[in-house]
Amino acid sequence: MTESISTIILSSNQSFKKLTKLYIDEYGGFDCLEDFSDLSDVYNTLSSLNKFFLIVDLNDGLQKYSDFLRKLDYSNGRVLAVSDTPDVDLIVKIMRLGVKEFISSPVIKSEFFDVLKRVSEQLNGQTLKTTKSRMITVFSNKGGIGKTSIAANLAFELAKITKENVALIDLNFQFGDITTFMDLNPTFNISYMLKNPDKINKDFLLNTMEKYKNTSLYVLADPPVFKQAKEVSGKEIQHLISVLKETFSYIVVDTDANFDGKTITALDNSDLLFLVTIVNLPALRNCQRCLDLFEKLGYDNDKVQILINRYMENDEIKAEDVEKLLNKQVYWKIPNNYFTLMAAINKGVLVSEINSTSNVAVSFRELAMNISDSIYRKKLINKYSNNSVSNIYNILRG
Repeated sequence: MTESISTIILSSNQSFKKLTKLYIDEYGGFDCLEDFSDLSDVYNTLSSLNKFFLIVDLNDGLQKYSDFLRKLDYSNGRVLAVSDTPDVDLIVKIMRLGVKEFISSPVIKSEFFDVLKRVSEQLNGQTLKTTKSRMITVFSNKGGIGKTSIAANLAFELAKITKENVALIDLNFQFGDITTFMDLNPTFNISYMLKNPDKINKDFLLNTMEKYKNTSLYVLADPPVFKQAKEVSGKEIQHLISVLKETFSYIVVDTDANFDGKTITALDNSDLLFLVTIVNLPALRNCQRCLDLFEKLGYDNDKVQILINRYMENDEIKAEDVEKLLNKQVYWKIPNNYFTLMAAINKGVLVSEINSTSNVAVSFRELAMNISDSIYRKKLINKYSNNSVSNIYNILRG
């Protein structure tokens, strides 16, 4: 018999709470808990539950709940936000806070029951697949320009912002550094996964991949023995990626600088490809060669984006000069902050754990935020601009 899902309704509107509770009782499988004195009491209660469902009435004001929602652990629960004045900006804000369900008020019974069905399936383990997975590959054909640092910090910030499961994959089989950057000593590595394809499924990945501290970031390390790396084929990488996409909402891949079979497989399967460069002529020439090759491979112009690392505003070569040389707009600039980055690397932690207010930490955080919001959501919002907000939200979720 399935255990009832403990449910809390946060609202100052007694009529809303009464109607919502009637719907919940009628649907079944959810157990409404009594009122609480304050949000700290609610937080402590939710943290102690095996699974929970939280309903938040945003008509009380998003600001009232934003800090509370931001620090909430969503690994064993789901949150539904309700508002009588919804708009796209509000939806994006609450999704950033980890809220995955939204309906307009007054609440329509059929829409509410649809939410209860999804939440029940998710929390009772009846759905195995996540929403559409997004795969982001960080690449450069020139070594030593910081792409591993970018991949690791981007994955970490994505996990923090979205509160969804994020996979960080080290495909640099010769000189992989992700475990060093994050001070990890994983029991399993990618070679074991690839040589045991029948064992790879969602439960296996979540239980064997190395979880980074108390986050939803999972790391898959490179092989410890170079001989193992030589034996890996593109077909094996393709199978691994397919399973990862069924398990993780975001996949961030760090590659080596070679265009071998595994790297091409990762590039082919990526939704977004960050071509990393620094601002000097040799690096920019290499970047141009990569752009030419990606065009020959048929990659969409929006898929391949230029990311400048270690950027300084007073450099002789400006971002505008880079755009003219490459005939392509620069997507993002990571500022140069040698001391903060080296302090993080030497301590085996990520940049925001050293100094969350540093310019480089803020840049990684804003990059992750931009990816989680803009890459697919704003495109879909524009595409479906004639739809109602509720329909847009459903589109964004899938």
